[in-house]
Amino acid sequence: MSLTANKEHASGVWVFAEHRRGQFPSVVFELLGAGRRLADDLGEKLFALLLGGVGVGGKAPDLIAGGADTVYLVEDEVLADFTDDPYVDTLESLVTRYHPSVLLFGATANGRSLAPRLAARLQTGLTADCTGLEIDPEKGNLLQVRPAFGGNIMATVICQERRPQMATVRPRVMKRLPPDPGRMGEIIREMVPPGRKKRVDFLDFVAELKETVNIEEADIIVSGGRGMGDPSNFRLLEELAGALGGAVGASRAAVDAGWVPYSYQVGQTGKTVSPQVYFACGISGAVQHLVGMRSSDIIVAINKNPEAPIFQVATYGLVGDVLEIVPALTAEIRRWKGEA
Repeated sequence: MSLTANKEHASGVWVFAEHRRGQFPSVVFELLGAGRRLADDLGEKLFALLLGGVGVGGKAPDLIAGGADTVYLVEDEVLADFTDDPYVDTLESLVTRYHPSVLLFGATANGRSLAPRLAARLQTGLTADCTGLEIDPEKGNLLQVRPAFGGNIMATVICQERRPQMATVRPRVMKRLPPDPGRMGEIIREMVPPGRKKRVDFLDFVAELKETVNIEEADIIVSGGRGMGDPSNFRLLEELAGALGGAVGASRAAVDAGWVPYSYQVGQTGKTVSPQVYFACGISGAVQHLVGMRSSDIIVAINKNPEAPIFQVATYGLVGDVLEIVPALTAEIRRWKGEA
């Protein structure tokens, strides 16, 4: 089992550039934005790790344009489709050779599977689902902030001695940098370590048949809670989202009631979103839900209870019957667009 370096020998901020068939999720560029800030605070370089099948190296310039100084590129057909074993083996080999100070992953399905396996191999700490990252100006440690105790407090976690300091970061909580296509950087080719065995074979990739807007990527989200009264009333939210070109989300209460699928859920146990506009329709504003959406640029709350906690974080609040207000908003938007 590999041992990590002590902090005196560690340098560099690393970002794992997850992709699916060469397409990066937005969290990769959000991590590059955060990593750029952390690397500058430490006076170190920012590295991106790009692993994949032959040809994935064509995406490396996008990572440099997003803020990376150097891309470690590993192209091998064993990495063409994500499985844990070859990815963990390759990352362990790179970390033990170069000794980074910080290693960041997106809190995605792949990131949540890969990061803890790697941390166990390296015998270092891992903080999951971070919503904030800063550098301690006195000791240079990574301050890893995440919700705790059901979102009632924010905990700051420090890995004082072991390196790398590892964290998974929720999508849409960090700000990406504007891409700079003219930015120069270095691409270093590496190899998959020999002699390792795969315990899982990738058989097939089945694309999702139903076309939906991913709420983590949406600029406008219309979310509903138990205040919608009935699952059939989510049709009103779909119509408003359709008029706005947005996506439909939901509170945990609506998901637990079986009104909508889990993929709609926004909050601590769902997805973290940061759209330009977030409509909270019939959502009271429990702290667990606020954790997942409070970084939205504009929050519009619609609730018949004027004392609902959601109004404390709302940019605009509408007190009234959501079943009357939402259709009226939809009609007005369609009229304004000339679709009425």
